[in-house]
Amino acid sequence: MNFIKKQEEYIKKVLLENQYSIENVLLVPSSRPDLGEYQFNGMMALAKKKGENPSEAAQKIANILSKNEDYESVSVAGPGFINITFHNSALLKEAEHLLTKESLIEPLPKKKVVIDYGGPNVAKILHVGHLRSANIGESLKRLARKLGYEVIGDIHLGDYGLQMGLVMLEIQTRYPHISCFQENFTGEAVNDLPITNEDLLEIYPIASGKSKTDPEFLEQARAITYQFQHDHKGYKALWRSIMNISLNDMKEVYQKLNVEFDLWKGESDAEAFIPEMLEYLRKENMTILSEGAEIIEVKEPTDKLEIPPLLLIKSNQTVSYETTDLATLWDRTHHIHPDEIWYVADKRQELHFTQVFRAAYKTQIIPKTTKLEFIGFGTMNGLDGRPFKTRDGGVMSLRGLMNEVEKATEEKIIPSITGEERKKVSEVIAVGTLKFADLLSHRATDYIFDLDKFSDAYGKTGPFILYSTVRMRSLLKKAEAENMTFNFLELKDKTDKKVLLQILNLQKVLESSLQDKSLHEIADYLYSLNNCYNNFYGENRILTEENSNLKKTWIALTKLVYEINLFLLDILAIEVPTRM
Repeated sequence: MNFIKKQEEYIKKVLLENQYSIENVLLVPSSRPDLGEYQFNGMMALAKKKGENPSEAAQKIANILSKNEDYESVSVAGPGFINITFHNSALLKEAEHLLTKESLIEPLPKKKVVIDYGGPNVAKILHVGHLRSANIGESLKRLARKLGYEVIGDIHLGDYGLQMGLVMLEIQTRYPHISCFQENFTGEAVNDLPITNEDLLEIYPIASGKSKTDPEFLEQARAITYQFQHDHKGYKALWRSIMNISLNDMKEVYQKLNVEFDLWKGESDAEAFIPEMLEYLRKENMTILSEGAEIIEVKEPTDKLEIPPLLLIKSNQTVSYETTDLATLWDRTHHIHPDEIWYVADKRQELHFTQVFRAAYKTQIIPKTTKLEFIGFGTMNGLDGRPFKTRDGGVMSLRGLMNEVEKATEEKIIPSITGEERKKVSEVIAVGTLKFADLLSHRATDYIFDLDKFSDAYGKTGPFILYSTVRMRSLLKKAEAENMTFNFLELKDKTDKKVLLQILNLQKVLESSLQDKSLHEIADYLYSLNNCYNNFYGENRILTEENSNLKKTWIALTKLVYEINLFLLDILAIEVPTRM
């Protein structure tokens, strides 16, 4: 059990022994460091329940707590706040334990979780709007795994709907003579398809534009979508070829962002499960025919807003996005058996997921014991407060954004780093800059991406954390080269103790972050920890300290903060450069 949790359990035990009914004790860093390092704020409510004076009740408990050898002092402030300052010896013992044990954290009870994140549409450009789902989803996956969950990450590609019909129609309009459009075509792929990924990125916007102004073009695209969804040989082969071209580019961009998916499934993978799912739904009378379409009613009497029915089969007999999401749940329930499924998507999709979740539970496609959770996020905006765009007002590609950040960070790297190393270092710092900035705010809020601000090595930024980590590594290498030993023996003053107190918060920060499904707490913690360490570093000469006990302690402290940095940066999928 970690140090803070152990103290909470001890305080709970004291309270229960004194007839105060309480389920959990929460110790928090003190809002008045001059009075104590941690505080317990629950005595007011507990005393009120027993009809006692809160201040007197708090003092009674404080008197008992003061006998604990881990506590240097225990005092009461205001109407019953209990403030605790820890003995240096207790903190040093805990730090030594952290330094020597196999894991920095303790695992939570096991769960099997599927995380649905990424969600790009095939044959479209990966733009800045795709950053947040991939970034948040990847970090949540890594966080959950560190805490002991079994986690399966699925990109869930958009590769089955009308956008595929639009792309195929535009290709057919341009290249009507290629093999897949001929009546006698029987191949699995299109070997004479004369397009590249760059062509695909240009084809979709043109096709989409035509569909908005040309009703005939739109109807043709819908007809092709229907044929494709009903196994037309030529369109199915064309789809496979488009997938191969598009996915190669996607994988390259995601790799640069350190984003990895266990499953590269898409809406099309749900196709195999749609017939048996529809048979089950119809047999159980779960669907309703409405104006030629087939729907599932999902509204509830307590709804304050109108919740439309889930559209299962459109009037033109093509399936909807909702249908493939339900069929995907059918697949995951029958073949993965997860305890929870998390969907990381733009918060503006909340209504869609409300419909899907309700339909899944109502029809018992998933059991009530399986938790479905929508993890919505806000938009990344430019300095004008609007969604981030290129200088000429177009949608910025994710690759283009990464290039801009890389250019800005490269200018700040020390001149002695040259050639291929300079290129690699600038790429690593750029990705760290972008990812840290994206995770710094609570996921549900919109935020402004200010490149100058977020690439500054002296602010609350990725470069600051990376520079701090690189400097610690350099110090530890020097200590190793001189065969310096280290362990926790003695503290000098408040600056080194403050670093230790920050370290104690690690487990709580991770558990809280997982509970809220937001990484901003980890980003905040990284900044606070490194800011404390750098203040300590600036006040002391660690490797030349004459007091042997202090030197050993400070090297050990550096080692522990360095290990925590690596641990947390790995959760955020951020690499550390060789130099800066």
